[in-house]
Amino acid sequence: MDETLGNKEQQKQFILTGKLWKIMVQLSWPAVVAMVLYGFNAILDAIFVGQFVNDTALAGVSLAYPLSQISTAFGSLIGVGAGSVLSIAIGAKDIQTQKNLLGVVNRLSVICTILYMAVALIFAEPLIVMMGGKGEALAYGVSYFRICTVGAFFWIYGLAGNMIIRAEGKMKTAAWMMGVGLVVNAIFNYIFMGLLDMGVEGAAWGTNVGMFVYTLIGWIYFGRGKAAFKAKLLSLKGDRKITASVLRLGMPSLVMSIMSLIQGLVVFNALARYGTTADIAFYGVVYRVFQFLLTPIFGLMRALQPVIGINYGAKQYDRVIRSYKIFAAAALVLTLPVWLISLAAPGSILGMMLKDQAFTGTQFLYFRVYMAILPALSFIFMAMTLFPSVDKGKPAMIIGMARQFVFYIPVMLFLPKFIGVGGVYYGSLAIDAIIVLWTMLMVRKEFNSLRDRKDMESAA
Repeated sequence: MDETLGNKEQQKQFILTGKLWKIMVQLSWPAVVAMVLYGFNAILDAIFVGQFVNDTALAGVSLAYPLSQISTAFGSLIGVGAGSVLSIAIGAKDIQTQKNLLGVVNRLSVICTILYMAVALIFAEPLIVMMGGKGEALAYGVSYFRICTVGAFFWIYGLAGNMIIRAEGKMKTAAWMMGVGLVVNAIFNYIFMGLLDMGVEGAAWGTNVGMFVYTLIGWIYFGRGKAAFKAKLLSLKGDRKITASVLRLGMPSLVMSIMSLIQGLVVFNALARYGTTADIAFYGVVYRVFQFLLTPIFGLMRALQPVIGINYGAKQYDRVIRSYKIFAAAALVLTLPVWLISLAAPGSILGMMLKDQAFTGTQFLYFRVYMAILPALSFIFMAMTLFPSVDKGKPAMIIGMARQFVFYIPVMLFLPKFIGVGGVYYGSLAIDAIIVLWTMLMVRKEFNSLRDRKDMESAA
């Protein structure tokens, strides 16, 4: 235990006093690997469905995908909130908060699972219909969604636990855990779909098995006392103050996920109204590729969280500001090579999931338009980490909600009506460009606030 405490203090001092570029490299590469592996789960299902079933099944899975991600949204709510609370507590040397944290996480995971499963299992078909599902695609979507829902607890707790491990600064540990889950997912997807011919049901069960193993490894980690804080694995003890902080700081992440669901709702309905099943399948693949290309940014987000949280807890505001700038710049540079390759050879990427489709020049144009803004999103996602990590969840939540309600819903209701399916892609580009500019203004305001706080504390 003394060795664990020594490592914990060493890691904390490295984050508080080390060179920020060195911290970024050391913490980020395993976090980036972890998130790329996690993101590959979404691509994996689409690849297996596209290869072993058909495009209609892929359209059905695409309709169900945003709904299935609500479970990971709950996991992100708990994990981001608990990770932010833990990082600040480590920086402020708050032992009591660290001691009670896992009991709060366990309780919230159980509550969120019950709520999600109750709604999802009862209303699976109406929800897929709401997403624009009909005919054979509807049947595929309902089947996939219901089976994913059965494993909801492992989706929620697995992700939340892994985020807490990252908040300790143990990015390598979090990465190999994710890697094991992905390998298990791939193996069982092949067994269920390739060997047992279970179709989309096999894809869902394969993912559930992968998430179960992912969660099991996390339980072993906490149960054996490997955490840098005193983790009570089986505790369900509540703590009002910690629960409130976890929910407040994790809420922006949940809101962003719910907003993504709303985005999927309006987009898929627009495609169902003005396009075909093939258009739905194509957009589903484009969206998954887009999300996968964002995973390096997500990895840097996770690495940035303990750096900002611990330095903020220790009142080192200059390092908070410089950390954001360094990580955002690194995310931009890291994203560029893969982004350029995807723009240069979209057919090779799309063909992995739509194996029998002959792509048109218009489809390639839509793909490139949708991808155009991707590198600039580095600044938005780093801001989504910055605000909760400095104990301010509200700005991130405002950005996430405004993106959908102020921009996405009106644009997707009216633009495709006038220019057809292309309105989905051109509208998405315009919306994200506006959000990038708005976010940068909010970040600048927060930096000024941190500088003012430093001056006041120095004067005091």
